[in-house]
Amino acid sequence: MPTPSPDERDIDRIRARLAASPRPADLAARRARVDALGANYPLPDDVHVQPAKARDVPAEWTATPAADRDRVILFLHGGGYVSGSLASHRHMVAQAGRESGTRTFALAYRLAPEHPYPAAIGDALAGYRFLLESGFAPERIALAGESAGGSLAVATALSLRARGMPMPGCLWLSSPWTDLALTGGSLDTKAVVDPLISRAYLAELATAYLNGADPRDPLVSPIHADLAGLPPTLIQVGSAETLLDDALRLAGVAAAADVAVELEVWPHMIHAWHLFYPEVATGRRSLASAGRFIRARLDGASGT
Repeated sequence: MPTPSPDERDIDRIRARLAASPRPADLAARRARVDALGANYPLPDDVHVQPAKARDVPAEWTATPAADRDRVILFLHGGGYVSGSLASHRHMVAQAGRESGTRTFALAYRLAPEHPYPAAIGDALAGYRFLLESGFAPERIALAGESAGGSLAVATALSLRARGMPMPGCLWLSSPWTDLALTGGSLDTKAVVDPLISRAYLAELATAYLNGADPRDPLVSPIHADLAGLPPTLIQVGSAETLLDDALRLAGVAAAADVAVELEVWPHMIHAWHLFYPEVATGRRSLASAGRFIRARLDGASGT
């Protein structure tokens, strides 16, 4: 058997830790478990955090000393629409801002099952409008999300297009969950190597979020959407993710619609590996890559 690479050893340590702390059945305990993933990592001393509110949606600014205050990442956390929070992703969002040279504005959008589809989209739109009203030029906004938040970012962009509102400068989608009908083959072929996400768990999450809506609705499963007119998009996914096919298919749909799309598949990485960047070198490299993409697009290099 080949000797594992340093990247493999990094992510194998995370796998072992996750396996030692299996997902609980209780919803409140599940939410606490996701929050704890981020609570393990303290913020660097130079990160400034400021609570905020986008209309009625709780939110949070982060910035480092070098951040350009005229540029911002609007970030939508992961958690399958039922968990995740400002706390769970704060460290990773702050690092993304550092790498891109921007401020960040993370939203605590409403969660299912208490607030099913389309509540989260309404909150994301409120966050985007808040940034416009605060003086940010749309081309200086990067709209970003991880996992369910990645799909939510696409749904937000589609909703902006439908309303005739200006598009953000770019999209950054990390491990996006783009098919709530769960038809991707990697849900099965990668099940053994991805400790975070399984078909059975995703089926529970989809039921909670959809609340009877069609899982093939383009606003919940953007692989079924017409993506024409969306801004330049970076999709990052790990090769060991059960959601690998969700990202691959979204990239194909975007390319077919003439979107300037970049797809990065990071070897050996599991779902949402960016969360573990302090311990995983590939997490640091992938955030640096996202930062370069965002800098270039917000600088006006459209990629078209």
